[in-house]
Amino acid sequence: MEGAAWCEDTVLRFRLPDPAHRLAGVRLHSSAFRADLEFHAGTGAWELRRDRPPLWRLEYRLELTHADGSREEVTAGELRCPDYVEPDWLDLPPVPGHWWSLDSARVWSPDAPTDRVLVAHDGPEYDRLGGLGRFAAIGDGRIPPFHLVLLTPSDRERRYSADPEYARELACETLPRIRARLGGRPVVGAGVSLGALAMLHAQWRHPEGFAGLFLQSGSFFRPELDGQESGFRYFRRIVRFTGTLHGASANRTSNASASGASNESANRASNASANRRRAVPVTLTCGAAEENLANNRALAGVLRERGYLVDLAENPDAHTWTGWRDALHPHLTRLLRQVWPD
Repeated sequence: MEGAAWCEDTVLRFRLPDPAHRLAGVRLHSSAFRADLEFHAGTGAWELRRDRPPLWRLEYRLELTHADGSREEVTAGELRCPDYVEPDWLDLPPVPGHWWSLDSARVWSPDAPTDRVLVAHDGPEYDRLGGLGRFAAIGDGRIPPFHLVLLTPSDRERRYSADPEYARELACETLPRIRARLGGRPVVGAGVSLGALAMLHAQWRHPEGFAGLFLQSGSFFRPELDGQESGFRYFRRIVRFTGTLHGASANRTSNASASGASNESANRASNASANRRRAVPVTLTCGAAEENLANNRALAGVLRERGYLVDLAENPDAHTWTGWRDALHPHLTRLLRQVWPD
């Protein structure tokens, strides 16, 4: 039983033939939405017509409910709209380089000497599914040569969810070892989803090791925006951190209750100084059709208020590896040239 899908200017259509009407239901799960297909006796098929979200491609699968109540998933696929084009750099010849291991990390180094370093969370997946290794080896000169360090997560949900111990380990142990082998300058940190959150959290607590941040679809949860995520085990820890960024932490309360104008003035001066030390160029990318868009927009504004040089790009996709890959150029390209002008 095979389905079909079409993308029109403003509409998405899905169809699954079932001439004998054996199925009790069909549900579509996608990178942007979930919806039930409706059975049409005239066509002998389950069909769905949906207004097109702000995307150029959609990853989806169909869940079938049989007459006995059992379920199965079929027809995992990708629907590409006419305006979707793959990145041009996927077809470019790579610059010479090699892969090697540094402790538990996988490293790609160009043959050309350099002390520039980009460190990525979820490294193996970022390379295999998100094309980061191919991007690092682009050979047409649009990016400066750099070492790519792919970090492998252990206990990902715990360590990537604003965990202070992981932030300390990354900034005070892992990055110094990387710099000792590859160069002494601060690194650019990259991550997607929880990995983006963890990279920002580490930079916020230990800013001296970072020269810039590239954060894709970060899970910057806020209670008023992301109630659907409240069942996540580490949700409260995440919102405590984002609350600090948004000025809703205990620091604001203590500042408001401080006695005397001099104390309040001193606190403001101290906070401003800390913000200046932390502020680095930050590029945020987020799918225009995903749930994290609202919290990414909110974070971009807050980081700007705190002195960060922020660029927010909303790409026509959802919370997917292909969407993150497609946003690498020009957005990561631009950030790297900003951080590494020499």
